[in-house]
Amino acid sequence: MMLEKCSFCKNGDCVKPIKVEKKPGKTAAKIRIEDDGSYFQINQDGGAQKLEKAKITLNDCLACSGCITSAESVLITQQSHEELYKVLSSNKTAAPNQQKLVIVSVSPQSRASLAARFKMTPLETAKKLTAFLKNLGVHYVFDTTFSRNFSLLESQREFVRRFQRQTEDKKALPMLASACPGWICYAEKTHGSFVIPYISTTKSPQQVMGSLIKGHFAKQQHFSPDQTYHVTVMPCYDKKLEASRPDFFSQEYQTREVDCVITTGEVLRLLEQKGVSLSDVDASPLDTMFSSVSEEELLGHSGGGSGGYLEHIYKYAAKELFGIQVDEVQYKPLKNKDFQEVTLEKDGTVLLQFALAYGFRNIQNLVQKLKRGKSPYHYVEVMACPSGCLNGGGQIRAEGDSSKDLLQQVEKLYESVKTEIPERNRTVKELYEQWLGGTNSEKAGTTLHTAYHAVEKMNSGFNIKW
Repeated sequence: MMLEKCSFCKNGDCVKPIKVEKKPGKTAAKIRIEDDGSYFQINQDGGAQKLEKAKITLNDCLACSGCITSAESVLITQQSHEELYKVLSSNKTAAPNQQKLVIVSVSPQSRASLAARFKMTPLETAKKLTAFLKNLGVHYVFDTTFSRNFSLLESQREFVRRFQRQTEDKKALPMLASACPGWICYAEKTHGSFVIPYISTTKSPQQVMGSLIKGHFAKQQHFSPDQTYHVTVMPCYDKKLEASRPDFFSQEYQTREVDCVITTGEVLRLLEQKGVSLSDVDASPLDTMFSSVSEEELLGHSGGGSGGYLEHIYKYAAKELFGIQVDEVQYKPLKNKDFQEVTLEKDGTVLLQFALAYGFRNIQNLVQKLKRGKSPYHYVEVMACPSGCLNGGGQIRAEGDSSKDLLQQVEKLYESVKTEIPERNRTVKELYEQWLGGTNSEKAGTTLHTAYHAVEKMNSGFNIKW
């Protein structure tokens, strides 16, 4: 509508726009952000004053609707430790043919957070958590470190394919990590069709485990996918949103790959509701079928608390593309500890340039560089949370210790686990053949990969430009 028509409207219901003269005022204070996430107001005299962080509850976050819709928020509220308890209670009274096979898959990040809280080793925590869940009525407890082997292997192969076709496909690189649902949600709804082609199509460990449980293990146990109730324990609330995606819903069986996601904090609340301290629970043997365990020893992956995607892809690509064996990855911190670079050079020529970008401040800078054509990277490990998954919003918060001290404890416990190389896992090799019909089969492509969708922005009070 033209301003003249608006100004000379006879209706009289609207306020006629008038020009407002700006008056000179005080210069706005500058804000400085420290590496640990604390904020300081820098006054005109140079003095610094620490600012309190705004506290936003999950309900506040969901009420905004800036990143998730009301329909999505309903799907999230359907996933909680109360829902798990309802299924377990129902199983106790149901006829045998009506009972569900209940499986819980625990993330290594959640295990490390619980270990820090109860002052135990990761192995003790795994055994006692298995016992606690089985006492409630859970049938199997697995470890998503196992399914992460598939995510890492598929990410490695996908990167090499993209690298080899970068000349004809201008959006093949940089490949951006896809394991973080907070980042995926932001990418689909804020940058849509521009950024989606860059995102790796490899499923996250949570969703690979969902496919493995519902599409393979359930049948081995003579249960249909809809008779199987699969729960994951995750360090992040956004994993609830990931599990609710239509892409991970079976139309044939009318069931999701992951029925319910509970956070580490919700596991703690479940323990508290039962009046149980995890450290007092008698340990139980681990289910080793889909768990990364070797002779009573837990196994993990190198490369940090967010899955080690950068490190595994970097080493694999260096060997596969350039015949260079990389034993140790050297990280170069840039503006802050959550943005680091790794570079492979030979005779002064840069062969590979990777980066990790954690937290939305760094993600926004990365996307802006991409839009300006200024990004030098071939691969970026992207995570929405500062400090990555070990600092996820669903992790157990500090009691007496500071948040920084607690995070250091969780990191130390997470890294104390012996590491394995995905290519050497015999069970993974066997499953590629038995379950998927081979490494490069069509079934492996459809089962271990997914797609993303640009989401049209809705007009709300938060995005209307007046």
